Amino acid sequence: MSEITPLRNAVRNGSGLKGLGGIWGEMLGEFLGTFVLICFGDGVVAMAVAALPGSGRAATDTTIFMAAGDWLLITWGWALAVAMGVYVAGGVTGAHLNPAVTLAFAVRRKFAWNKVIPYIVAQVVGAFAAAALLYLVYFNAIDAFNAASKTQRNEPGGLATFSIFATFPAPYFHGNLTIPLVDQIVGTMFLVLLIAAIVDMRNLAVQANLGPLIIGFAVAAIGMSFGANAGYAINPARDFGPRLFAWMAGWGDVALPGTVAGSFSWYFWVPIVGPLIGGVVGIVVYDLFIGDVLHARRKLAELAQPGPGTEEGPEDIP
Repeated sequence: MSEITPLRNAVRNGSGLKGLGGIWGEMLGEFLGTFVLICFGDGVVAMAVAALPGSGRAATDTTIFMAAGDWLLITWGWALAVAMGVYVAGGVTGAHLNPAVTLAFAVRRKFAWNKVIPYIVAQVVGAFAAAALLYLVYFNAIDAFNAASKTQRNEPGGLATFSIFATFPAPYFHGNLTIPLVDQIVGTMFLVLLIAAIVDMRNLAVQANLGPLIIGFAVAAIGMSFGANAGYAINPARDFGPRLFAWMAGWGDVALPGTVAGSFSWYFWVPIVGPLIGGVVGIVVYDLFIGDVLHARRKLAELAQPGPGTEEGPEDIP
């Protein structure tokens, strides 16, 4: 039995070859990489919020977010989610998996501007599809948690299970979105800055194909240091795709426009605008403080090398 079907052979070697080798193939890579990222990232939140309490593995069937313990579970879960997503798509696109990364690379890394929108569309659709799969797997746990909490999805109490899909600001901001916006700018600035450092071959670049894992560690560090203010979305697709699905699945205004009466209003734009700004800031900061220095040193080293036919004098001998 052939390992490659006639249809698959036609796609690989015939009419589909150009598409798969071009932008359509890249979109498939970004879709699947983002899909994997959200399945494992939002999946670990679903475990902490609904599945573990409902399965009898917590103190009560509504016990969630016991400070550092659950937060470490979530931050390390997201770290591994990012690493797995990058490993899946890295060979096709470099694994942006994040509109903020795509925009930043278009601004400073000569990434083609005509690919920005297709990449972002693929990322958002991948995140939406992942949210749909997670809902299929966990809707029983979600409904059990809401029933135990005596709340509905579209009520203020539904915010707990909505957190499986997308983010919201901490209550100590009292509805003011200024600092949550700054938080998203800062978190994404560090994300893109660290990605640039990790993949820069002129710097102490990670070897032995460990780059995706170290990028995952960077996400864990951001979550541990900057996560509580606004849930460290640091990725517009990661937030908006699942948010859109949650809205369609019954979370109503809690999801879109991101409003809980008496708490916050119209939050949905913050984890979109903040990361897009922060990503560009991060790549510019890295280039100004590190990238340009490394470039200058390499140029100086090239100029210091004797050219062909140049004779060394006594003063040139070490």
